[in-house]
Amino acid sequence: MAEALTLHEDPRSGNCYKIKLTAALLGLPLATRAYDIMQGETRTPEFLATVNANGRIPVLQIDASEGARFLPESNAACWYLAHRSALVPQERFAQADMLRWMFFEQYNHEPNVATLRFWRHFVGEANLSEQQRGQITAKHLAGCAALDLMNRHLAQSAFFCGDTLSLADIALFAYTHVADEGGFALGDHPHILAWIARVQAAPGFVPMQ
Repeated sequence: MAEALTLHEDPRSGNCYKIKLTAALLGLPLATRAYDIMQGETRTPEFLATVNANGRIPVLQIDASEGARFLPESNAACWYLAHRSALVPQERFAQADMLRWMFFEQYNHEPNVATLRFWRHFVGEANLSEQQRGQITAKHLAGCAALDLMNRHLAQSAFFCGDTLSLADIALFAYTHVADEGGFALGDHPHILAWIARVQAAPGFVPMQ
């Protein structure tokens, strides 16, 4: 019996989009179940008991003959889907370098670029707490620093791990290509813009909903 894959997601989330894009590029069928995180739908007793006790999405549900398993964390789910595929370099250093950029995305990029997108595009600055508003300047500066680093790297490389699309590109593409919704000026980063076009030209590419 082949695995059946279901993504528990909020379609507005870049972290969820990473998994959908990975599956699309690999030609893997992926069912989806949508939740509205703004309405607390991932905090219900049922969700916490059956999908993710941490109350967060995305979660990749893997149904096989031995039953259902649930894998939270976007980059872990992408890794699961892409195992032994062309999206994961086979050479040892290149594979580690890919992971380096995926860690960078989670620690330097996503907490700033994605957070400001969520606050500004979906919540609205007027609805933020005083503490959140006090973090905007620091998060904007840190997000700009992350984008500057990416732009400098892409001046020398077509993709983040050489000349081939990998999970590093998928992880960073998800929130980078909508960074303007968080107040970041992508036009100031021409190498990022060229890279975005290259990712969008990949066979099997699907846009974010």
